Amino acid sequence: MPSASRLRASRFVVAIVVSAVLVVSAPFIGYIRSWIRTQFPGQFVRIIGGAIALLAIAAIGSAVLRIRERRGLRYAAILTAIVCAVWYSIAEATGNPDVDVVQRFHFVEYGLITFLFYRAWRPLEDPAVIVLPILAGLLVGTADEWLQWFIPNRVGEMADILLNGVAIGCGLLFSLGADPPAAFHARLRRGSLSRIGHLGAAVILAFALFFHVVHLGYDVRDDEMGIFKSRYSPRELELLAAAKREEWRTRPLPLVLQRVSREDQYMTEGVTHVQERNERLAANDPAAAWKENRILEKYYAPVLDTPSYVSRTGHRWSPEQRADVESRASGTDAGYVSAANPYPIYAWSRGWLWIVSIALAAAVWLVCVRLDRADRGSANSN
Repeated sequence: MPSASRLRASRFVVAIVVSAVLVVSAPFIGYIRSWIRTQFPGQFVRIIGGAIALLAIAAIGSAVLRIRERRGLRYAAILTAIVCAVWYSIAEATGNPDVDVVQRFHFVEYGLITFLFYRAWRPLEDPAVIVLPILAGLLVGTADEWLQWFIPNRVGEMADILLNGVAIGCGLLFSLGADPPAAFHARLRRGSLSRIGHLGAAVILAFALFFHVVHLGYDVRDDEMGIFKSRYSPRELELLAAAKREEWRTRPLPLVLQRVSREDQYMTEGVTHVQERNERLAANDPAAAWKENRILEKYYAPVLDTPSYVSRTGHRWSPEQRADVESRASGTDAGYVSAANPYPIYAWSRGWLWIVSIALAAAVWLVCVRLDRADRGSANSN
């Protein structure tokens, strides 16, 4: 009977090491992309797309060579995985080839991660071989996106975790087709449910931490400017403005992007409002541009005045330009709602987020562990 004794530690080590490399390499991916673009101008999409195609062909060829029995089901699983990956890539395409090809590479990364964890748990030969690789992949994907949020010019958000989840599902289908369990038992083996409970609780708590850091914030309401979203409260923005002005006066921001560094989220927020202001002005919407400028002047003034790798001259309007936009924006109301932040921020209670998350994680863990122990007790009594 398959049991934990048949699980090979070496396979878990490989899966964990590869996952760790994927996560910690996040700061260096920007260097690799920049090097490709510099060395091969205009060929980035072709190079990355070609790499994806070659890796996909190699994986499919290796899988097909392994298929000797149950061919119909196994070919169907592999084909379904490929169709789902292609469909999702097309459905979620942004229209920017550089962005889209990078998104598609997630299917290579998380397909591999899922396969490695699937291979490690495959000897269980029960439903856990489906659930555990998914949970492990989601844990890795959440950690990856969380770390990316702290890195300049990298993006970590819920949409990318969803993309990772789709890639994990496709990777699992492919793995089942390429290397199915020798025998499969619908009933969970002893210990499998406890493993699901432990890993499921970890995934819930990891996602709660990610959501807290990346997507929780405030609706900042101002009688003059209207409403804008921020990860900081009005009081925190006020204190940050004073602190950043002094910090950047004594330690100027780098004029060249430092990819292996921690992103200054206050500056990033300010820059999103600068971009929104400039885009609204270019679109001949001086009222909205004026609102964005006033948000900047009141809450992000150091961003306007400090040179950085984004702009070596800062972002403050000249007195003449400011007066011109103000005159054309006169008479606007205070009902403006800024759309500057490109990623969702939710003004939810942090306390309730953690109460619900901890309760859910505890419930998953407790139910799975108790059911597993009850099943063991029943088996022993028989």
